Amino acid sequence: MLEVRPACASDEVPLRELDQATWTTLSSPAPAPPPGRPFFGSQCRLENVLVAVLDGEVSGYVTLGRATELRASDHVVHVLGLAVAEAAQGRGVGRALVHAAAAEARARGARRLTLRVLGHNTRARHLYERCGFVVEGILKGEFVLDGRDVDDVLMALAL
Repeated sequence: MLEVRPACASDEVPLRELDQATWTTLSSPAPAPPPGRPFFGSQCRLENVLVAVLDGEVSGYVTLGRATELRASDHVVHVLGLAVAEAAQGRGVGRALVHAAAAEARARGARRLTLRVLGHNTRARHLYERCGFVVEGILKGEFVLDGRDVDDVLMALAL
């Protein structure tokens, strides 16, 4: 049984553990989250997180936010992060989270849902493409990860 729902305060510990377990240079150019760092805070507000619960366990999340602080981009919601527990991968959790993010963006009045994904993260890129996202730009060699240049791919979904 798979359910996607808004996050609640009691999700703090499982989300923090999931965040730490899923972080790799395949998914993020940022440093790994330090152990014990709260999941919810100024950078990740409770009301901007959707949680996937698979067979009673928190198995994934998607975080949403503003594309920019400019009012001119109020019609755009941006995916700040998406993670799926290794044991839940290949079971539709990622797809359900992306669809829920799109539904939430529409409910917020957005006309576009955008995201950035690392060029070498082909599994994530294929997921987003299967969900209707298109590549709108590529920042070549934007990051150096594990000693090699990695592209930053900008994708968007028209709502």
